[in-house]
Amino acid sequence: METLTSAINVQVDARDKEQATNILKDLGINMSTFINMAIKQVIKKDGLPFEVSNPKPSKELLEALEEGEKVIQEVNSGKRKGYNNVNEMMKDILND
Repeated sequence: METLTSAINVQVDARDKEQATNILKDLGINMSTFINMAIKQVIKKDGLPFEVSNPKPSKELLEALEEGEKVIQEVNSGKRKGYNNVNEMMKDILND
């Protein structure tokens, strides 16, 4: 049985291509082999062979960031003492 091939031409960022090419080379495969592997996986999975998502920060992270902003505002307004380094903080703690 004769195998037919078809060319694919894609535009990618030059730096991305270089980085990917180097990684693939370290793995012992070239870009063409990788693209063929990826296409086979799309067919096998009947979709993308990896998760595509728009990661969102967790509730805990958002709360921590909000708390951090409040602390910064309190330090800047003089309501809370701030430190420029750990040594300053430790000296203050030990003097209490």
